[in-house]
Parts: sequence; structure tokens; C-alpha cells
Amino acid sequence: MKEPSPSGGRQSRGAVNDEELKKRIAEELALERARRDSEAQKRRLKQEQMYVRDEFGKLLERERISSNEHLTRAILRERAATEEERQKAQRLARQVEEKERELRKHDAYYKEQLARLEERSAQFYKVTTEQYQKAADEVSARFKRYESHPICGELQEKILQCYRDHAQETLSCSALASQYLHCVNNAKQQRMLGRGG
Repeated sequence: MKEPSPSGGRQSRGAVNDEELKKRIAEELALERARRDSEAQKRRLKQEQMYVRDEFGKLLERERISSNEHLTRAILRERAATEEERQKAQRLARQVEEKERELRKHDAYYKEQLARLEERSAQFYKVTTEQYQKAADEVSARFKRYESHPICGELQEKILQCYRDHAQETLSCSALASQYLHCVNNAKQQRMLGRGG
């Protein structure tokens, strides 16, 4: 076996070492580059996350502000509507009170008018009753009552009874009818004699 010469061995060892060294340096440089790339990528990712977080925060803030504005507007609209309803209710209450006052005035007026009419009616009734009574008394005093008594009343009853009893045989009542006519004629003559004297 041939012993390597110290200079040749060094050279070949040096070449191997140089190659290894170059290889290691290249690897380390690649690792360093990868590490820097990774860190740069991490920084970019972090920046992007912060950007997204900021944008998302801004978006949430805009949404919150918008929602608050909508809510505020809705509350203001509701308050305005409530106030309008309250004012309308007050107006209606005042109108109802006014109508009630007016109705009470009318009621008092009509009660007063009714009382006056009742008083006048009572006075008129009293005067009318007094006048009627006075006129009735004057008529009574001026004219005597005429009392009438049926002429030949007994015969009249007998004839009527006979006609009822003999509805089919009215000729059987002719003697009573003749007596009744004779009685009526006598009464007429008596009266004429009493007047003419």
C-alpha cells in the first residue's frame, strides 16, 4: 500500500473539506435563506392577520355605528310616534271634555225649558179646567135638565118579548102592537095639550 504523500493527502483532504465546506455553507445558506423566507412569510402572515383583524375591527365598528344609528333612528321615530299619540290623546280628551261641558249646558238648558213648559202647562190646565167648570156651571144654570121617561115602556117590553118568543109568527103579536100604538098616540095628545094649553 502506497502511503499518501502528506501534501497530496492534504490536497485531497483539503479538496474534500472544501467541497464539504462549500456544501455545508450552501446548505447553511439555503437554511438561512429558508429561515429568512419563513420569517418573512411569518411577518407577512402576521401583517396580513393584523390587517385582516384591523379591517374586521373597522367593519365591526362601522356595523356597530350603523346599527346604533338605525336603533337611534328607530327609537327617535318611536318616541316621535309616542309623543304624537300622546298629543292626539290629549287633544281628544280636551275635545271630549268640551263636548261634555257643552252637553251639560244643553242638558241644563233643556231641563230649564222643560220645567218652564211644565209650569205653563200646569197653569194652562188649571185655567182651562176653571174655564170649563165655569162654562159648565153657566150652561147648567141657563138650561134645566130634561128628564125623559120612556113612553109606554111596559108595552114596549111586552112587544119585544112577544117578537122574541114568536119569531116565525109575528102576527100573533099584533094585538100588543095595536095597544102600543094607541098608548103612544094618547101620550102625544097629552103632551100637545099640555104645551098648547
